[in-house]
Amino acid sequence: MADRSTGFVSSEKQVDTGHQRSSLASIAGGFEAADVLGRPVNNDKGLNPHGNSTTFASAGLDAYYKPQPHWEGLHRYDPDFTWEPADEKRLVRKLDWKICTFACAMFFALQLDRGNITQALSDNMLKDLHMTTNQYNNGMTIFYCSFLVAELPSQMISKRLGPDRWMPVQMVSWSLVASFQAFIRGKTGFYICRMVLGLIEGGFIPDTILYLSYYYTSTELPRRLSFFWVAYQSTQIISAFLAYGILHLRGYRGLPGWAWLFALEGLLTGLIGVLAWFYLPSSPYTTASWFRGRNGWFSEREEKIIANRVLRDDPSKGDMHNRQALSLTMLWDCLSDYHMWSIYLLGLSWTIPNTPATQYISLNLKAIGFGTFETNLLTIPAYVLFILQLLFWMWISEKYNQRFLLGVIGQLWTLPLLIALETIPSNTSHWAKWAIATMVVGYPYIHAILVAITSRNAGSVRTRTVASALYNISVQASNIFSTQIYRTKDAPMYRTGNKALIVVCAYNVVLLIGIKLFYVNVNAQRDKIWNSMTFEEREEYLATTKDQGNKRLDFRFAH
Repeated sequence: MADRSTGFVSSEKQVDTGHQRSSLASIAGGFEAADVLGRPVNNDKGLNPHGNSTTFASAGLDAYYKPQPHWEGLHRYDPDFTWEPADEKRLVRKLDWKICTFACAMFFALQLDRGNITQALSDNMLKDLHMTTNQYNNGMTIFYCSFLVAELPSQMISKRLGPDRWMPVQMVSWSLVASFQAFIRGKTGFYICRMVLGLIEGGFIPDTILYLSYYYTSTELPRRLSFFWVAYQSTQIISAFLAYGILHLRGYRGLPGWAWLFALEGLLTGLIGVLAWFYLPSSPYTTASWFRGRNGWFSEREEKIIANRVLRDDPSKGDMHNRQALSLTMLWDCLSDYHMWSIYLLGLSWTIPNTPATQYISLNLKAIGFGTFETNLLTIPAYVLFILQLLFWMWISEKYNQRFLLGVIGQLWTLPLLIALETIPSNTSHWAKWAIATMVVGYPYIHAILVAITSRNAGSVRTRTVASALYNISVQASNIFSTQIYRTKDAPMYRTGNKALIVVCAYNVVLLIGIKLFYVNVNAQRDKIWNSMTFEEREEYLATTKDQGNKRLDFRFAH
């Protein structure tokens, strides 16, 4: 019997009535938000195939959570398949090595070409191009607008072609544009390059997140995403050292040091992109190739573990093929999913208090008296602190099963630092200003947690595809706002800009708490309805409901 609208297909296999009734008590009594968000239950034979999933109240109701016939891993699906926990741990380590590590390398390439503008500024790029700070702001605004516009179209293309095909094309394309920045001679060339670069890079991050969801469970994804942003920020450290050497090429062949920086780092990104074309498989079940090996990366048993553990964690991952395009109706349904709007709203503001300091750290260090090469080296402690905070708060999130409240901590970290920047005298020691700037840039960063919760709360592949893009669009929009906060006439202390940042920081605290309470309330209402239903009523609901994805009564939101 097929579920008419949920995206899952119920099995013809009849579940034993005694087993149903014995499961009923545990479902009615144990399906609460804390249980739903916990790890799947293990028994002595391996992962329990009949416990609650992380996202749906599936215990005892497995027949209603079978993947669609066109799902790429259907040939490895087996609801009664079990395995030893040790086997799964070894497999996850293998996935980390084969998939996550290379994804981190691709993130490295993204940030190398997107973020080396910071090092270029320290080499008097604006002076060479006869540009002002405001014109630089305009160029960055153009970049973020282009990045924003490209997010959703890129996701649509990726969903149709497959991330394994689309991401390498993006990487090679943006590496060419990034290298051509070496030949810009004024603000017009700068504006054009930033626009094209944004259009090509847009969508790359949600593309990667969608790709990783094929391999990892929702409880594993946040940690892997934290690895990405560690790689992302490690790029700042590595690129600072690269810049220290490359910028010494100023004058060689008549080119400034920043031109060599763009050209050489763009070339490196292009090489990673070419490698990605041959390296990335379309799915865990199609890893055999001349480049990856005739036998592929995983045995048949390992492929079965991947397929079944992912579906038992989140059955919605089986409702679409990984190269199935979204229809316009699906797109509209995703855009109108009001349960996701609060996350998009948060994306518009939560990074704003820290972004201007991050974008201007090299210019500000130059302005307060540090030299070109000192400036690049002095940015490193900020990125080290950033990485340590990222890993620590990710660990806290997993240990205490908290997400939005950690965002409150990040804002409370930043608020007194912004107040200090607003009130300190202009003749304060350079080192004191550097220390405050370092702490602002190295704040508790929860982006990986929010990206993971966006994927987790989507409740379906189609919504996950669009929601990841929309959340990233909102973050890029916040970057657009951020680039206009520090203005030339307000330099070098940016008193007016810092006042605005203090207000936004206070607003974010209220917003984060409000979103937390919103999801807690939705889960509580669904618990009340679901727990009042008999087993037969739940079966009837699952067989006949027109609710989809995160609108289903058996779905619970992470918060």
